[in-house]
Amino acid sequence: MLGPQHVGSRVVVRRIVGQRGDRPLYSDILGRLVEITETHLTVRGRTGAVRVPIAEIHRAKPVPDRRRLTPTESLEVAAAAGWPAGERDQLGDWLLRATDGWTMRGNSALPVGDPDLPLPDAVDAVSRWYEQRALPPAMSVPLPLFQRIDDELDRRGWTPMPLTLLMTARLADLPAAADPQVTLDASPSDEWLTAVAGRKGPLPPSARGVLTGVAAVRFASLRDPAGTLLATGRGCVADPDGRWLGLSLIGTDEHARRQGLARRVLGTLTAWAMEAGATDAYLQVEQRNTGAVALYEKLGFTTHHVYQTRVLPTG
Repeated sequence: MLGPQHVGSRVVVRRIVGQRGDRPLYSDILGRLVEITETHLTVRGRTGAVRVPIAEIHRAKPVPDRRRLTPTESLEVAAAAGWPAGERDQLGDWLLRATDGWTMRGNSALPVGDPDLPLPDAVDAVSRWYEQRALPPAMSVPLPLFQRIDDELDRRGWTPMPLTLLMTARLADLPAAADPQVTLDASPSDEWLTAVAGRKGPLPPSARGVLTGVAAVRFASLRDPAGTLLATGRGCVADPDGRWLGLSLIGTDEHARRQGLARRVLGTLTAWAMEAGATDAYLQVEQRNTGAVALYEKLGFTTHHVYQTRVLPTG
């Protein structure tokens, strides 16, 4: 049981809220203990202060303060910063993201850290948040670190999407050279957006906000001598430490592939990021895209971890 020495600490209180047959029903409250008297405990959680009669408490104990993020969690947070969703909210430490349905990265919860709720309640809260926005509830779960969350979603029938690899490399190990045929712009041209849409599908108006919502970002365009756009890429440095170059939308025109153009785009973005002080790079690619995975491995990238996006079927 908690005592006066725990005031100010993070605690979890299991409260008896009813009875089903001969079994009691419980509700957990997670938050900061702000008061303890002979008759009540007061806990301040994410929805405000709750005053709980001691007679209703089944169990109460302190829980550790928030731990430092693991390397996997830190990298996921950096990658989220490099792809800023149009709407962002927090569930404790968890990040909730919505961008009119454009890209799973922009429309899925990132369950890194503590949601300040028991896991079943946290999943319910995520579902409500997306349903309020007329979007299918989705969550991108880093594995194997958060296998317990993935198991809970699997138990509830959330559909698994193809596994995504988060690959990394040291910038010093990548080809880093500014190519005279590759231009870097601070915002994407209409031609650049059209080329990306041709490979990825139509871009909604909110896509521009995601692509340009980072202060340090460059849009690479590689043209032939006649000025025809052959390859594109996006690079950004968005994490607070300025360590990570985030690479995305590296693609080549269908008729200009297997000529090393992606390597030249990547090399120019790498040279820019090194000048900006970054030391490492990451990118995200579906595991089933074997051609792209092989290319990135040849360039020096290795898989840091994978994540599993799950979507709750609707209708």
